[in-house]
Amino acid sequence: MPSNVISRLLDSGPGDEIGVLETVFQAAPFPIAIVDHAAALLFANGTFRREWMGDSRQPTALSAILHPGDQDSFHQTIQGLTLDSPAERLELRVPDPNGSQRWVLATFAPLGKDLKGQLLSAVHLTDITDQRRQVEELIERESRWDNALVSSVSGVWDHNYATGQKYYSPVWRQIRGMSPEDPLAASTKEWLELVHPDDHDHVIHAIERQNAGDPAYAVFDYRERHKQGHWIWIECRGACVEWDANGKATRVVGTDTDITARKAAEETTAQMSRRLDMALEISGIGVYESDFSTGEVEWDERMFRIYGLAKSEEVKIGGLWENFLHPDDAARVQANVLANIEEGKRFSDEYRVILRDGSERVVRTRTMSFVDGNGHQKMVGANWDVTADVTLHRELERAKTLAEARNRELEAARSSIEHNAMHDYLTDLPNRRYLDEMLDRVAAECARDRHGIAILHIDLDRFKQINDTLGHSAGDMMLKHAAKVLKGTIRKGDFVARIGGDEFVILSKFEGSPRKLSHLADRIIKELRKPVSYEGHDCRFGASIGIACHTGVEVDARQLLLNADIALYRAKNRGRNRHEFFSADTQNEIISTKRISDEILLALERDEFIPYYQLQFDAATLEISGVETLARWMHPERGMLSPDKFLEMAEELDVVSVIDGTILDKALADFRDWRSNGLSIPKLSVNVSYRRLHDASLSRKLKKLKIEPGTVSFELLESIFLDDCDDDILKNLARIKKLGIDIEIDDFGTGHASIISLLRLNPRALKIDRELVRLVSQSQKQRKMVGSIIEIGKSLNIEVVAEGVETTEQIRILRDLGCDVLQGYALARPMPRSSIPDFILSGRWRTGESTQPDGRKRHATDN
Repeated sequence: MPSNVISRLLDSGPGDEIGVLETVFQAAPFPIAIVDHAAALLFANGTFRREWMGDSRQPTALSAILHPGDQDSFHQTIQGLTLDSPAERLELRVPDPNGSQRWVLATFAPLGKDLKGQLLSAVHLTDITDQRRQVEELIERESRWDNALVSSVSGVWDHNYATGQKYYSPVWRQIRGMSPEDPLAASTKEWLELVHPDDHDHVIHAIERQNAGDPAYAVFDYRERHKQGHWIWIECRGACVEWDANGKATRVVGTDTDITARKAAEETTAQMSRRLDMALEISGIGVYESDFSTGEVEWDERMFRIYGLAKSEEVKIGGLWENFLHPDDAARVQANVLANIEEGKRFSDEYRVILRDGSERVVRTRTMSFVDGNGHQKMVGANWDVTADVTLHRELERAKTLAEARNRELEAARSSIEHNAMHDYLTDLPNRRYLDEMLDRVAAECARDRHGIAILHIDLDRFKQINDTLGHSAGDMMLKHAAKVLKGTIRKGDFVARIGGDEFVILSKFEGSPRKLSHLADRIIKELRKPVSYEGHDCRFGASIGIACHTGVEVDARQLLLNADIALYRAKNRGRNRHEFFSADTQNEIISTKRISDEILLALERDEFIPYYQLQFDAATLEISGVETLARWMHPERGMLSPDKFLEMAEELDVVSVIDGTILDKALADFRDWRSNGLSIPKLSVNVSYRRLHDASLSRKLKKLKIEPGTVSFELLESIFLDDCDDDILKNLARIKKLGIDIEIDDFGTGHASIISLLRLNPRALKIDRELVRLVSQSQKQRKMVGSIIEIGKSLNIEVVAEGVETTEQIRILRDLGCDVLQGYALARPMPRSSIPDFILSGRWRTGESTQPDGRKRHATDN
């Protein structure tokens, strides 16, 4: 706060100025008091009274708490201060009630003059008893040395330049953490390396001046590194005691004192001083004084800051400040000021002001009035900008009002929130969380009432196809329909939940009759299989259900849910749209399936999948027209396994594409090897899975294999494919054809491929399924059907292959019907790559003989 402002604030007379600064000084965290020029105690904050006055009443003079021997020096210091004096410091004694005394460092700072022209000062006391005692002890030690010119500590040093000898006392070493055995620095340069870098120049200059006898450098301080690594402050006192004929110093004696603690105390004092300055600044309090006799007003810097003004603005009563008052507050505020001035009261007020930039602020004021020595009516006070506080209070009030208004809504919404937390948002059925609670509750009821519990785990069949083809909106409608069917089918007291995706769970009491559960499951399946109309589409789906039930006091409901899931897995594997009960066999089947799954993955790592080959023959000439590649698993324990033993599980593991790729790579290597050895095999056909055809990078991978165009064809299953294939697959097939790889349709006649789909796909060949070929020699109807397929192929310029040819009679009939290619046991069985050369060279298929896998010969007509 500027001294001229403080001076004006203090013109009000003794005591009144304390009320103005009371808020600031009372909040200070250190002891501070205010005295007048006669050392009368005008104010002491709480910290000062606690630390230096105890429980005694406030004395009239501050010197009353001091030692009688220090009171004169105290008064002299106070009386010697002027308004422009810097802060003075004085060491004083303060007696304790127990008879002891404490030393304090008193700091005096002029604040300003009162109306009588007397200077008022702030006094801050710092306890330096410990430091004082240390100094006294050092002084006592110094007195023991006759030759010490200036000493305040006991670390004595003696530099005799005439003899070149130097002496350092044990205490001198202790100050630096050195033992008597530690070597000293060999030179001044080496010693200077221990001096703090910031003190280097100062120390060199001070030593030179001290040796020269300059009294200004008889004492100086600096920082030196302690042996343990930290910095210590040293006060060096020294004087020359011997000179040569030319007056040059030949011996300098002195003492070093560790003043680290004193420096720390001084820093503490300085820190407390800074805190006071900061408290005055960060409080944001603006102080003013108004003279109603002259109309003059004095504002400090923070007042101008509060009102957004420059310090050059002139402030007069009835002018600047009054113009800032909000029109709705102006009359009340000015009337309040006048009323309290007349009564001479202290008062507080809060009002709005409108600044020049148009912003509205809220100001709080504390004010007091007085009459100065000249009879002038004056008012002094402080302003705070409390806009943020008022805004916050209003916001809190508004928030409280809103909260009370919303309480009813929240209470009403609470039950809705609880419902939503426990129910599926789409079907409004209980969700998995609710099911978990019900499982625990029903298990407890079972233990208490000794009745049973049954769980039906339901999974919708073909739901994914509906969701993928008609979109998620159709899928959502199907789920809502399923939920409605389940709620309408279950028995009273049953609990149904949707636990995720297209899975539902029914929790029911079990009365010991699995037949009732079976009937319930059948009703659910029957109802869910009924078509549902969606945007002109008849959507059909079904359900697979796993059932687990238990009776007894020790019911593990969560394990029962797991058992129902296992039974569901079995129901889906057995054809879907059915229900299965959990049993030990079911669990063993799951374990076995898991074991096979693990073995398949391990077989891929060990490269146990190998190709087998079945030769194909021209129906008219019985010349070899190609070879079909068949996948086999060379199981280390179970021997050679055909696809029916592993293909379904491989599909579930999504590794059929990997197996296809492995078989293709090995078959191409074998095919090239046969041809390089002169074996006449025109082409190689390889099965490719439907899933692999979704691989966008398939054509790029095939291109790297450098397949000779026209030598390889891919066989696709007609039963899973033709009419259902999407555009992405058709694009992939088009890319494959561009690489010179032909397409063949396998198992034709068992699916539902249309002529349109055949035309769209345009395969090179189609293979008549073995079930149609098997009865061709026994049924005229069957022959006509096969003949029709052959005619369709010829009309579309598609080669027709008959697979599963077992007898010479079938060979004759198929040849007569116009079939192009024959494949089957009557001509050649599947065989490993190593058997192909011998078989071709022997030509034994022309004699009606084929070879068993073990090498034994069999006739083509053998069963």
